[in-house]
Amino acid sequence: MFTVAALYHFTRFASPASLQEPLKQLCTEQKITGTLLLANEGINGTIAGPKAGIDAVIAHIRALPGCDDLEVKFSTASERPFARMKVRLKKEIVTMGQPDVDPKARVGNYVDPQDWNELILSPDVAVIDTRNDYEVAIGTFEGAVDPETASFREFPAWWEANKDRFHNKKIAMFCTGGIRCEKSTNYLLGQGVPEVYHLKGGILKYLEEVPEENSTWNGECFVFDGRVSVGHGLKEGPHELCHACRRPILPEDRNRAEFEEGVSCHQCISETSDEDKERFRERQKQIALAKARGERHMHADVTDES
Repeated sequence: MFTVAALYHFTRFASPASLQEPLKQLCTEQKITGTLLLANEGINGTIAGPKAGIDAVIAHIRALPGCDDLEVKFSTASERPFARMKVRLKKEIVTMGQPDVDPKARVGNYVDPQDWNELILSPDVAVIDTRNDYEVAIGTFEGAVDPETASFREFPAWWEANKDRFHNKKIAMFCTGGIRCEKSTNYLLGQGVPEVYHLKGGILKYLEEVPEENSTWNGECFVFDGRVSVGHGLKEGPHELCHACRRPILPEDRNRAEFEEGVSCHQCISETSDEDKERFRERQKQIALAKARGERHMHADVTDES
């Protein structure tokens, strides 16, 4: 079993580039794979490996400026969920594209998982899922509003177009691990919304702590690693990844006429040209050759919640 650590922390890094190489070197030494994003506003990512290695990397991150109170969500995976280790420099650790948004200044009211059900079932509360459309498609909370956004960058425009729907409502928001809500709650407070709440620790913490019999969560939670989805108790879900469009599919979707390994699925077959599909087929051949040589190949390591 591999230990998986999902983390983010907003803090001010004066020189993210100076942190990149030591962090990558430590991860390599400890046989850790995954992706970590560094920006002036902090750190975000998901990593996996042996528990001792994960502990060493987390200790290193907590020693970085302003990261001593870093919170981490731990889970396990039966197979290594990432093929390689990447430490990337970014403008934002989660991309919203709103320069005035600053989670370090203020955020919405945190709601512990044990108190979440009572809040969202209140008639004066509107619950908004801040995740991407393909994530919402495989699971969400009962009664949650789906903005149907393809990326988090689209959320501000969606809010501007739909804000009148939520007049005189308290707003409760949630996302996978909590990072998108740090920015979205700050954004709504800046837009004049008086009462904004968000699920502390995100869906992952809720699924870890709230028993299934008491849960208001329906379906699975998309995760940004090779497991693709997890359910209650953070057990690995049934989903796989279409390596053409990076959306989750179920094993039975492989039997659909639209499915071709690495080329298309029922969700994306009409979105790409014949030329694209030929390119994907060539890529798939290279993946098959690598596998035949006994080399691990993963088309996409996705950890940037954007």
